[in-house]
Amino acid sequence: MLLFIGGNTIGQEVKKSKIKWYDLEEALKLNKKKPKKIFIDMYTDWCGWCKKMDQSTFADPVIVKYMNEHYYPVKFNAETNDTVMFNNKVYVNPNPTGKRSSHKLAVALMQGRMSFPSYVFMNEGQQVITIVPGYRKSPEFETIMHYIAEDAYQKEKWETFSAGFQGSY
Repeated sequence: MLLFIGGNTIGQEVKKSKIKWYDLEEALKLNKKKPKKIFIDMYTDWCGWCKKMDQSTFADPVIVKYMNEHYYPVKFNAETNDTVMFNNKVYVNPNPTGKRSSHKLAVALMQGRMSFPSYVFMNEGQQVITIVPGYRKSPEFETIMHYIAEDAYQKEKWETFSAGFQGSY
């Protein structure tokens, strides 16, 4: 299924909550001990919308809280030169010195649809549920997170769920 869909105060530093990002290996180990959905933020260093997502949506306290509670969030540079083992298979970047060379794991998980940012949602069994491409503002992203985490995607269409969703905004 492919779904298209505090700062400083005077004299006092206010700690901002942040998403607890894992690398893929950490998330998979944690998932074995306590199963949760896995969320993978597929980004590149040159992607302006990826940076905007980090600064806005991924910094939003509502998004941070829900993501940390219901997912193992992973940041994955889709052009990394790292060798990655996933589901007993080794993945590499076939052209590590080439400009904008996609890592084979990113290509596999994104099913060849290489646009950034994109978000891969996986179930507890490490199977891709859906891929959501593009920058998303917090209200829409909150809806998407709930749709996947609550397994609503198994019971109702996105249009029905999103029309009736009562979020925090």
